[in-house]
Amino acid sequence: MPWDGAGVARGLEALRCEVARLLTPAGHVLWTEALAGDGPGAPVPGGPGGSGGPSYGDGALATSSEESEADRTRLIALVELARGGDAEAFGLLYDHYQGSVYRFLFYRTRSAPLAEDLTSETFFRALRSMQNFRWQGKDFGAWLMTIARNLATDHFKAGRTRLEMTTEDMGQHDDTTEGPESAVLASLTNEILLKALTELPDEQRDCLVMRFLQGMSIAETAAVLGRSDGAVKQLQLRGVRNLAKLMPEGLRG
Repeated sequence: MPWDGAGVARGLEALRCEVARLLTPAGHVLWTEALAGDGPGAPVPGGPGGSGGPSYGDGALATSSEESEADRTRLIALVELARGGDAEAFGLLYDHYQGSVYRFLFYRTRSAPLAEDLTSETFFRALRSMQNFRWQGKDFGAWLMTIARNLATDHFKAGRTRLEMTTEDMGQHDDTTEGPESAVLASLTNEILLKALTELPDEQRDCLVMRFLQGMSIAETAAVLGRSDGAVKQLQLRGVRNLAKLMPEGLRG
């Protein structure tokens, strides 16, 4: 699940391209066809495996989204140790997932201090609830993201700050690309795109952040949102369509 800066940049570029396509003729057809697959920028989720603790009886449902079989096995084993009370194992899980959780919360809050606080609270709640964690076919990282998303939602419901996406540290990508959408894409900067993301309904925005900026698969995103894979595809479609509608008039074809 964790992506580096290059992964985020690739995801953002993919999202820009999808919006640009919808701003040009035949864009709706291109996007609908793309939804037949798992979409751009998403890693291939890992299969089940690993060692389920005998006291829980859910080992057969253990899964991880890591690409490497060795990493999947290692992380599943760490989860098993952590829910058995191994503090060192939980510390290693923190090291692995902290970056992804923080980035998601930073995109949600625009505030580094707030994202740091909510990240700490996410892992505190996870640690407190480790014995209650059950695989149920859900990746441990998706479980953490669910906690983080709920914390962010609760924070904004309390009215302590206005929900925004960040444009900080996101360089503008103005290079043109081949295809009918190249002229639109040249004018569609990351700043414009990220500002428009703040205006989407919460669930659509979260879906696009997880799918494109976090690099999460449809299955992982569905697990966090509590939706089916098909519902996530529709959320993604509606989110990109609504982004296109939010673009400045001069960008619309």
